[in-house]
Amino acid sequence: MQYPSTFETIIFDLGGVLVDWNPRYLYRNLFVDEAEMERFLAEVTTGHWNEQQDAGRTLAEATELLVSEHPHYEAEIRAFYGRWIEMLNGAFEGTVAILEEILKNGRHQVYALTNWSNETWPHALEIFPFMHWFEGVLVSGDEKLIKPDPAIYELILDRYGIERSTALFIDDNYKNVVGAWDVGLPAVHFESSEQLRGFLMEKGVL
Repeated sequence: MQYPSTFETIIFDLGGVLVDWNPRYLYRNLFVDEAEMERFLAEVTTGHWNEQQDAGRTLAEATELLVSEHPHYEAEIRAFYGRWIEMLNGAFEGTVAILEEILKNGRHQVYALTNWSNETWPHALEIFPFMHWFEGVLVSGDEKLIKPDPAIYELILDRYGIERSTALFIDDNYKNVVGAWDVGLPAVHFESSEQLRGFLMEKGVL
């Protein structure tokens, strides 16, 4: 990836970058057998199923669909959104510190682009103060679009008047990073707060 000499805008993903969300935090309390839990997450509450809620499908519709398909797991399926908050394990404080430092420096516009259900999003706004620090946040569930659809990158660039050539998008999901590259938006794959800090220091952001 060819990066510009100077960045003017930083766009953060949220889950996996700033927020530690993992359904295993909940389901380790519901399953005795770890292997059965992993099968449940891989074959019942799949990533594809979850993405449809990020794209705007209602939680109620999603839940009833799975209950009809896997009635023997009804209690566990209903817990996915009924106890969704228990899937949160706080923030990645190292990344929050990076966000705060960028904002204090005052040299960059800062936005967020997240695949997130518009029904669970209000809970995140209540729990995490830093969600209110961005100049703008584009939530997939509100837009009925999800990364890595090219349209969602174009939408955030257009909505906030962001110059793509001098923007940097940060995401922990590699396919979303590739999606950004495909529309000419510079992006970096987030692996850890330490790795991101090193990258941003090298590029003169920090």
